[in-house]
Amino acid sequence: MDHIEMPRRTLGRTGERVSMIGLGGWHLGLKHVDAKLADRIMRSAADRGINFFDNCWDYNEGESEKRMGRMLKDGYRERVFLMTKIDGRTKKEAMKQLEESLKRLQVDYIDLVQHHEILRFEDANRVFADDGAHAAMIEARQQGKIKYIGFTGHKDPRVHLYMLEVANENGFVFDAAQMPLNVMDAHYRSFANMVVPELVKLNTAVLGMKSMANGQILRSHTVTPIECLHYALNLETAVVITGIDSMEILDQAFEAARTFHPMNATEVERILAKTRQAASRGEFELFKTTSLYDGTAQNPKWLGEEPERLRALVSA
Repeated sequence: MDHIEMPRRTLGRTGERVSMIGLGGWHLGLKHVDAKLADRIMRSAADRGINFFDNCWDYNEGESEKRMGRMLKDGYRERVFLMTKIDGRTKKEAMKQLEESLKRLQVDYIDLVQHHEILRFEDANRVFADDGAHAAMIEARQQGKIKYIGFTGHKDPRVHLYMLEVANENGFVFDAAQMPLNVMDAHYRSFANMVVPELVKLNTAVLGMKSMANGQILRSHTVTPIECLHYALNLETAVVITGIDSMEILDQAFEAARTFHPMNATEVERILAKTRQAASRGEFELFKTTSLYDGTAQNPKWLGEEPERLRALVSA
């Protein structure tokens, strides 16, 4: 099992070659995953061909980035395409979070940084305001601290489309966009149907996440983990990011890659038929239908304060 190769795909307009399955950062800092196990998972993943490493400024109060940083410092930085996310919507807050991520990850640059949890229509307007987070990203890119810029969200495909619209109005094209892509998404507020085609037109890399919806989809007893990964890999994804909290789950990711083949329409329909009824109301995609996964809603201070000039308008 030690020498299985993970196939690579092109990361959209960047031309970078990345593993078609990426290692999720959130699970690496969970309480039941101690630092030793997290380190073993990361090293084994990289040694066996996973080079796309996902993280976020807010994951487990920074512990996920710290653990990844220790591993990267120990000779792995050049073998990894590193991605993290920031929550700040103002230039000041975004720059502060980015500097903290660089410090925790113990690197002088990050390959891809993404605006995290674009969940509300107003997020796009805040990000692209003159004193918004996008200005921080552009400045950081000019300084060589980041290479590429993207955004993520899990709530509604229409919010993603609006983010792309506002970016276009500002003359900007994202390098990557991340969203839930799974066997139930096709039936309810579908990112695969609404957003992926637009990203393909822009040559913006499609990053899939929540292929099993943090295990919720498996509790529907309709599909297997391998089917979930195969479905997501069959979409026009550059990377499918999956949470890995054990060596067994790491093996499962490599098995999904080893057994994957492009599916025809009949094979896709067979999987979607299994999930159609269970998926119809979003009950197994709680990130779409509840606020349970909305870290920025529970911690609005992460976003930074609304600009003074806007608050003045409200009180006028």
